[in-house]
Amino acid sequence: MPGSLLALLVGIAIGTLVTLVLVGAFRLRARAAETANPQIPRAVTSMLDVLEDAAVVTDSSGIVLAASPSSRWLGVVAGRRLAQEELRELMKQARRGGRSPAQTMRVRVSRVSNDTRLVVGRAAAIGDDFIAIFVRDISEQERVQQMRQDFIQNTSHELKTPVGAIGLLAEALVMAADDPDQVRHFSERVSAEADRLGQLTARIMNLSRLQAADELIDVSDVSIDEVVARTVEAHLVTARAADVELITGGENGVHVHGDARVLVEALSNLVSNAIAYSPEGSHVGIGVKQDEDIVEIAVTDQGLGISEEDQKRIFERFYRADQARSRHTGGTGLGLSIVKHAIQRHGGEVRLWSREGQGSTFTIRLPVGGPLTGAVPVKVDKKKKKLKDKKKRAAERAAKRKDSPA
Repeated sequence: MPGSLLALLVGIAIGTLVTLVLVGAFRLRARAAETANPQIPRAVTSMLDVLEDAAVVTDSSGIVLAASPSSRWLGVVAGRRLAQEELRELMKQARRGGRSPAQTMRVRVSRVSNDTRLVVGRAAAIGDDFIAIFVRDISEQERVQQMRQDFIQNTSHELKTPVGAIGLLAEALVMAADDPDQVRHFSERVSAEADRLGQLTARIMNLSRLQAADELIDVSDVSIDEVVARTVEAHLVTARAADVELITGGENGVHVHGDARVLVEALSNLVSNAIAYSPEGSHVGIGVKQDEDIVEIAVTDQGLGISEEDQKRIFERFYRADQARSRHTGGTGLGLSIVKHAIQRHGGEVRLWSREGQGSTFTIRLPVGGPLTGAVPVKVDKKKKKLKDKKKRAAERAAKRKDSPA
């Protein structure tokens, strides 16, 4: 009996020891797993979900653990290292000093693309286990700044040409004061350069107004028939002088909601370009078509056409597909840019089809009637309206006093 009891006690002791060893081993394995795969705090993952800038969280070795939805363009893949060497360098700086300074750099878009974006990046350590990298894409700001600089440079250059010509012609007029024929000739040149200068400044002001304004000035129901008729009437003389026939066709009775003056100006720019770049004896067509809730106004010419390379930039300010021809025809390079912004202000778009040697077709697409989708309705100036009503009432009282018997 005593021997059996001893054996039982020894067995219990051995079983308890084995259990303790196994529990300890499991705990050590779990602790090792936690060390190898640390859990990101819930607050950090919640923050990533709402960030507008790209953000990536890595472990201390640089393996991606989580990323914000807006960081897809970086090509981050969970469980793999960051593809951009510049961002890995930020991570190393944060690991050494707790955070990295904000740095402007160019980084690759995804792992397989050679395209780059200008960004501001910085990194910060989160405890001892994580590093967060924040990336703000400023490529659009760079593009806008470049456009602003180009606009200033191009405007200065374009204005300098007619102003310089007028100065030289004025000197020539003084020197030719005793020659009536020369005076007449130089006077005509001065007048032509002054007209060109006036057109250029007017178009710059129109473009600035379309880009800066939040709303159209005079919004109403606009007849496309009237827009086409006014445009054709304004260009009949120019077309006849160039031996180009203007032909209209398509659907009638179509209306849109917008500013008639702005629409006429936009269509006039397209027709003017079509006439200027059409050969003698050809024709320019203006066609109207309604496709469900979209109105299309197409301007087609039989000119030389536009190359695919030029088509990519044709709507840029001051861009000319044919520099020499544009100078000869008096083009400013602003017409198509004005068209684009005018139609966008009406909630529409401008499309281009062109083949070299076959001509071009510019198509304005506008929503049919109804409220504008791309413009803000005109606001009523309450102060002006109140003053106008007050003057009207005063005039009515004065009229009553005048008519009343003495």
